[in-house]
Amino acid sequence: MAKTKIKKPRRPRAETPRGFRDYFGQDVLQRNAMLARVAEVYHAHGFDPLESSAVETVEALGKFLPDVDRPNEGVFAWQDEDETWMALRYDLTAPLARVYAQHRRDLPNPYRRYAMGPVWRNEKPGPGRYRQFYQCDADTVGAGSVAADAEMCAMLGSALEATGIAADDYVIRVNNRKVLNGVMEVAGVLNPEDPEADAHARGIVLRAVDKLDRLGVSGLRDLLGAGRRDESGDFTEGAGLSPDQIAVILGFTDARRENGTATCAALRDLVGVSKAGLEGVQELETIAELLTAQGPAERIIIDPSVVRGLGYYTGPVFEAELTFEILDEKGRRIQLGSVAGGGRYDDLVTRFTGEKVPATGVSIGVDRLLAGLRAKGRLADNTQGPVVVTVMDRDRTADYQAMAAELRAGGIRAEVFMGGGNMAKQLKYADQRVSPVAVIEGGNERERGVVQIKDLALGARLAANIETHDDWKAQPAQMEVVRSDLVAEVRAMLARAGG
Repeated sequence: MAKTKIKKPRRPRAETPRGFRDYFGQDVLQRNAMLARVAEVYHAHGFDPLESSAVETVEALGKFLPDVDRPNEGVFAWQDEDETWMALRYDLTAPLARVYAQHRRDLPNPYRRYAMGPVWRNEKPGPGRYRQFYQCDADTVGAGSVAADAEMCAMLGSALEATGIAADDYVIRVNNRKVLNGVMEVAGVLNPEDPEADAHARGIVLRAVDKLDRLGVSGLRDLLGAGRRDESGDFTEGAGLSPDQIAVILGFTDARRENGTATCAALRDLVGVSKAGLEGVQELETIAELLTAQGPAERIIIDPSVVRGLGYYTGPVFEAELTFEILDEKGRRIQLGSVAGGGRYDDLVTRFTGEKVPATGVSIGVDRLLAGLRAKGRLADNTQGPVVVTVMDRDRTADYQAMAAELRAGGIRAEVFMGGGNMAKQLKYADQRVSPVAVIEGGNERERGVVQIKDLALGARLAANIETHDDWKAQPAQMEVVRSDLVAEVRAMLARAGG
């Protein structure tokens, strides 16, 4: 009788899930440093930090993402034991609405908060487009004046410059959803007496206009009409507008003129007698006046092509765009585009309370901004590793731990080598960690009350010119110092190396 062959269990694949990425030491350190600078700006403007759960109920998040054709309409969702649908947050704004509605009686009004952290979207991944990314937000809840929107634009500029983006390397484009609503009234896609009618078509128009910079006028025209098939063969449903209706929408996206005053005049003509449209134009004019009063406003542009993809915006919307080019993964020069955006969302809290609660906010796309800063060489080099205390005698590990503790107490980052192996392996490890200094104490050094310290950075530069063992011992990258002077001598060596 043949033996049954036992099938071995398949090992899991060691690979990052599609659309996600891993962040290693340098990436994390640079991100944290950048976020700290942004937080200083937010804090200086009177905003307080808030941390909320990464998981919300689907009901609380609402359906505002543009990816209506994706599973769960663009969110990662699952059903809990009590049959409640839960989801990973897709941004930091929708959770704020829930937090404010829940705790509003204990919070100041207006409530000004900033938040930082990862968000998740069930989007189709692509080059530079990930399903998990970081955002850095600031919001004011309870302020209905467009002065709060103007403050957001000004503060966004200050935050970008605080991270290292030069004043002439970005622009902030401002528009107003009310103006677009007025244009859709003129185009016959929005009836103020019946706002729910044609809501599906308006959603498609909104998402299509938001993709103008990526798809161009031809792609936008397709999405406003019958639909568009992309290079992969995927078909996106169109709004089904007539040629005359499409012409009205395209006229709106092309209404930018030589300055804000002329652009607003063109928009007034486009919205006709639409009450919402005229109100939106007036708000744009007021924002321009307020920003001019706060300082130079050359970097603020009234641009009708900015609509923002999220469905909860109700008034002014804005985007910050970097104006310089970077190299992509294939070495091609590309425009990085928008690195931040936001706007007014007066109905988001109302979903919970039934009361009108105005709100406005801004969100920085952390990964995109980091890419821009990296391309400009504006990120600090945090690659230097810790001082490594090597282990010559395993039975004296406590002594080596004491050395590392002394170095740390002296403000020096340090660790004891915990792997096995000879000195060559330990020094190789120190090189991999980009360690500036290695500390060595064998039995002989112990008896004489000394330690050896190696300037690894200098040693690497000198290694090419060292031919003999005597040359190595004589070169200044290695020193013998009195054990009691360890901290002072290592600090001096780090100072010489610029660390």
